This record gives sequence, C-alpha cells and structure tokens, in this order.
Amino acid sequence: MTAPRTPAGVRWTAPLLWLACAHTGTALAQASAPALDSAAIVDDTPPVLRKLLQQASALESATDTPEGAWQTAVLYCQSARWGSVEAQYRLGMLYAFGQGVPENRAFAAALFSLAASLGHAQAHQMLDTIGLTSSELPACVNQEQLPEKAPPSLFSGLPPDLAGGSRLPIEQFLLSLPPHKRWLIPLTTTLSAWYALDPRLVLSVIAVESNFNTSAQSPKAAMGLMQLIPDTAIRFNVRNAFDATQNLRGGMRYLRWLLSYYRGNIAYAAAAYNAGEGRVDRYRGVPPSPETRAYVRRVIGLYGSARHGFDENLAAASPWLVAGGR
Repeated sequence: MTAPRTPAGVRWTAPLLWLACAHTGTALAQASAPALDSAAIVDDTPPVLRKLLQQASALESATDTPEGAWQTAVLYCQSARWGSVEAQYRLGMLYAFGQGVPENRAFAAALFSLAASLGHAQAHQMLDTIGLTSSELPACVNQEQLPEKAPPSLFSGLPPDLAGGSRLPIEQFLLSLPPHKRWLIPLTTTLSAWYALDPRLVLSVIAVESNFNTSAQSPKAAMGLMQLIPDTAIRFNVRNAFDATQNLRGGMRYLRWLLSYYRGNIAYAAAAYNAGEGRVDRYRGVPPSPETRAYVRRVIGLYGSARHGFDENLAAASPWLVAGGR
C-alpha cells in the first residue's frame, strides 16, 4: 500500500509507519464487513456476479499480501464494471485505504457515490466519511483493463524490532496490542490523514478511551472506540457508534473541532473531550476532577506533546482564551 498521507507538520517514525502498513488486509476485511443492507444487495445480485463477488470476498479474507490484495481488486473491478453495486462499494474501500491499488480518494468517492445512488447504505456512510465529491472512476470500471498495482511499501512486513527509529510511548503501546486489535491501526491512520490529525494523537485518545475495544460502553453511555456519548454522536451524525469507521469519524471531527476551539492546546482539548468544553470553559483550564486530570496526563504522556496544529476556521477560539491572550 502507499504510505498514508501525513498532515502538515506531522513526523512519521518508522514503528508507527510499519504498524500502519501491517495488518491492512485485516483492517479492510473488518472495516467493510457486510451489514444487512449489504447482504440484501448481494442476495439480489445475478448468479454470475454473485459468484464473482464470493470469489473476491474469499480471496480478500484469506490474503494479507500485496499481490493477493491486487488480485482481489481485479475481481472487484470486473464485478463493478458489470454493474455490481456491492463491488463498487468494496472497490471504493480498496481505493480509500490503498489496499492492492494506489490510495486514491477521488476514485473512492466516485465509487461510493455511484453505489450510494443505487441504494447502498454503507457506501452512503463512507461518502460522508471521505468528505469528497468526485465523478472520476478508475479506468478498470469503465473499460476492460487491469487496475494499477499499489507501489510497494518500504516498511510492509518489516518486523517491529528491525524497523529502526526511536519509539514514542504510543508506538510502544501499539506494539503490545494483541493481533485481533491491530487492524484498527491502519484504519485510524488513514482516517486521521483525512481529518488533518496526527494519527499518534488519535491513537493515544483511543488507547485511553477504550483500549481499542469497538464494543466498549461506559456507565455514562459513552460508546465504541472513541467513547462517544449520545449527544456527541448526534452532533457529528454518527448513526452507529459501535461501527469502527463511523465512531472514528465522529470522534475525529469532535477532536479536530476542540483543537480549533482551544487553538491547538492538547491539555484543554483532551480535558474537554473527557468532561465537555463547558466545564473547561467554566474553570478556564483543566477542571480539578481527578479523573479528568489523570485522563489529560495519560493522553499527553502517550502522545509526547502538548501542542497540535489546528484549523482556525473550524471554530472561534474559546472566549476566555481570547480574553486571557493565551
């Protein structure tokens, strides 16, 4: 796969890049697991196309090599060209995450748009997630030709103890994750780039919030990877907070907004993520709650920095920050 695009000012270290490249086949298989609406679409597919989809799906689940991923893309290209809505969605996922084919958000957006227009609910959700409008379909969908192969990744398959480079606390944490959770690393890494966030910060928040448990639920009804409370899920249009992609999308949008509101101050943004911006504004800083203070210390400790870039156009700065000249 291609190396994930990095937001301005973000420095990739070798271990995180290796982790982002490894286990991507599993990430795609889990991130795009068919829901009921998808299954209904497959059931309504003509037998010849359904068989082709089954072959592609079996190959996608069984392989974790670049060649196997590309062969999966070949089958999805053929199925999409013959009119399979499900194949259009799945091929869009491959282009969105650079699996087997070069990462291309424009191609992904066009494929999601096409599938969504034909009633594919998950494609509609991904179109919202990818945040891009495009009509540029890959050539293999418009005519009989093979898709381009993704360029080889320098770090793909490299053991972490040979990856080199200094390891940050969050990278050390990620290396300790059990295999069944590692599929979330490349998914988070790719989505972080779409929202101009350092993936290390997002991964640090996930580590503290849920320890990479997609079904986590707190006594306060916070849900999923980034522990979205119902109000936050509604605020950022998350329909299913236990769906990894939707949860990450909502959590990243909120985190990005908080960074803008607090002008890149991670302590304030993390405190607000934990306790709400209302409490941070009331105390003009991190609230005295032991839980919130411990939360802020752990996020910053894992991330290794107290500052992050921000988009000043997303939100006006917190009034007390402006008044205090901070």
